[in-house]
Amino acid sequence: MGDVLPGGSGDGTVRGGVWSDLSGAARDVVQAGQVLGGVHFHGPAPVSVEVPVPRQLPGDVSGFVGRAAELAELDALHGSDGPDGLVPVVVIAGTAGVGKTSLAVRLAHRISGRFPDGQLFVNLRGYDTGPPLAPAAALERFLRAFGVPAPAIPAGLEERAELYRSLVAGKQVLVVLDNAATVGQVRPLLPGTAGCLTVVTSRHRLSGLAVRDGARRITLGMLAEQESADLIAAATRGYRTGDDPAQIAELARLCARLPLALRIAAERAATHPLLALPELTAQLRDESTLWEALSSPDQEEADAVRTVFAWSYRTLPPPVARLFRLLGLHPGPDFSVQAAAALSEREPRETHGLLDLLAGAHLIESTGADRYQFHDLLRAYATDQAHQEETTEDQHSALSRVAVWYLHTADAARAAAQTHHPSVLSTEQTRPAPVVAFDGQQDAFAWHRREQVNLLAIAQAAAQAGLDEIAWQLSATLHSLHIARDTFDDWQTMGHIGLEAARRLGDLRAQALMHDTLGTAYKDSRRLAQAGEHHQAALDLRTRIGDLPGVAESAGGLGLVHLWQRDLDASRTRLEQALAFYQRHGPYHRTGPALCGLAYVAADLGEHQQAAHLAHQALTVYRETGADHYMHVDARLLLTRVARKAGDPAQAEEHMAEATAMLDTTSPPGLEALLHLEQAALHREQNRHDQALETYWACETLQRSIGNRTGQALAYDGIGQTMRALGLLPEAIDFHTMAARILRDLDQSWDLAQALAHLADAHADNDQPEPARRHRAEALTLLDDFTDPPAAALRRRLRGLTTG
Repeated sequence: MGDVLPGGSGDGTVRGGVWSDLSGAARDVVQAGQVLGGVHFHGPAPVSVEVPVPRQLPGDVSGFVGRAAELAELDALHGSDGPDGLVPVVVIAGTAGVGKTSLAVRLAHRISGRFPDGQLFVNLRGYDTGPPLAPAAALERFLRAFGVPAPAIPAGLEERAELYRSLVAGKQVLVVLDNAATVGQVRPLLPGTAGCLTVVTSRHRLSGLAVRDGARRITLGMLAEQESADLIAAATRGYRTGDDPAQIAELARLCARLPLALRIAAERAATHPLLALPELTAQLRDESTLWEALSSPDQEEADAVRTVFAWSYRTLPPPVARLFRLLGLHPGPDFSVQAAAALSEREPRETHGLLDLLAGAHLIESTGADRYQFHDLLRAYATDQAHQEETTEDQHSALSRVAVWYLHTADAARAAAQTHHPSVLSTEQTRPAPVVAFDGQQDAFAWHRREQVNLLAIAQAAAQAGLDEIAWQLSATLHSLHIARDTFDDWQTMGHIGLEAARRLGDLRAQALMHDTLGTAYKDSRRLAQAGEHHQAALDLRTRIGDLPGVAESAGGLGLVHLWQRDLDASRTRLEQALAFYQRHGPYHRTGPALCGLAYVAADLGEHQQAAHLAHQALTVYRETGADHYMHVDARLLLTRVARKAGDPAQAEEHMAEATAMLDTTSPPGLEALLHLEQAALHREQNRHDQALETYWACETLQRSIGNRTGQALAYDGIGQTMRALGLLPEAIDFHTMAARILRDLDQSWDLAQALAHLADAHADNDQPEPARRHRAEALTLLDDFTDPPAAALRRRLRGLTTG
């Protein structure tokens, strides 16, 4: 019952929604600042939406050598549109380690100025030892980069791709898709408009992109002999002198002129300046290659790559070599110093030094402050060495250590985030060292943002390795961080991982907890049917094992789901069940949200006196327990709505003033948006039309910024009602139409029925009886699903107008 309850609206209850997708209805939005005096609208104009400009390119490649011909060819390709005017797509193909990513990054930096609307970059991890990055996950990153709030990101791949294409339509955006394994990974990420360039790197030809998407392919070969020598010379400059060019050429040949192998070999030469090149090349030539071959389309190149890897690896001091191979067991794409320390059972300071040695040898690369990653070939090599040199038990122990470290660090982040959710870890569980210390809520959120991909990978690896307790506890621990950051994809995926792990353990309490977190995840992402199923499953399990506090929690969760579905009788039953338990057994602070939820049910049923009584009771609990300000504001907004509906504007104004006074910098923007919506309705009903329009626009701006499309629609509907009162009937019709379009897309039947009724009234006043009849008929069909008194009253009114 820790959820924020839905706030009041002009003619219904705001129950969430998703962000306008800048297509369809969103293109019809009028942008207004202050609307005062004579208002004249002559059809909707495009909205001015401030969209962030993503700058996601990694740093340019240091010591880049050669590829002048390829860069010239790429420049020429970008200078002209693709065949038949298709969006330009360039595929840089080539064997592993040939320098595809380096070339793509160098090109991207050279031409970034031609793409003022943004540069996107994602590693699709098509050749990592773990699973590749799914297109839906890549699209989520892109949409967030363009400022789309999490609640606005659709669940389905196709819908995400449509929103993405809408956002980049008419823009000049550079998209770099690194390490793509299949066409299926790439195609959903392609912009749908000219003016953009997509650069794809892959070990495969990806011929389907050429056939269907007009892609041009450049196949990257080995560096030329002179370019290879130049790379070695550049990497060893300042460390070695007097090397014979013929010996440099021989070293390059042994590296198959592959940039990855060349850089590792050059680093070895630079760190051994007194060792003559003939001795280095002899060592490399004699290096054992008796380990399983890496995947490569060319065996000679694979032999050269693994020879260089083995040559460099076998010269590492034992502690550094062990850390290298243990890092191959880390499930995520990158790792921090602290995670590496947990994996290797060393202190962070010592681990940092070992990591720097590996980075200096080009066996890993630094990606930021205290963070590192592998090239995918080197990760495969490290993993293989771990499988060969570490016992199965030691490998399992290493994974267990790093998983436990992530679990306890996540628990520390949960505590720092200052949520009401208790820890699921028992006091018997040993706390590993070192766990990150967090400096408050924002620091915890920043850690979760950095580690988000790793946390999902850890949960998956833990489940696969039989570490089922860690798998479900990690999901449960991250519950409150997922709520705060709206990371719906990972939240739901981890919830299902945790649920299956709890089932394997036969732990019914853990299963109920996982159903509960999934219920909240689906509810907050507006997938109410799934939310109801999981909350009901949690309720059934908790009833079965006699977990009465859990029963109350699940009943409250179901009550909110039913409220958002406007199943008001069911909502009241469940919320009353939760309230009864909290009143008898505590904790007392949880009676406040239950009372407020029941107040919303009463308000939706038109029981104004009961709603006010319950809201006042909730406020008493909030005052006595020191509840957050947003909870007080929420209850006072409901009192404002109830007083307004009861025809007491003076009382409504008093409650509104109290709610406004309690808003502060910590208040959620959604709550401020709801305050504007209620204030606007109050202005409109008192014929203060200029103030109503100004306040509705303030509401619309906030609702759009947080991704609440339902809130946007209700603001448009309120503007339409105000326009009608001003006699601006065509404008009123436009705004009601926009509201109805959004609500229809969101399947918000109750709010849509009301918007259609308002739209019909505007058409009728404008001497358009046929569209008025049509919209009333649709509204009546929608109202068949509702039996509550307000729905019955609206049904009677519409039938009277239809038959009159």
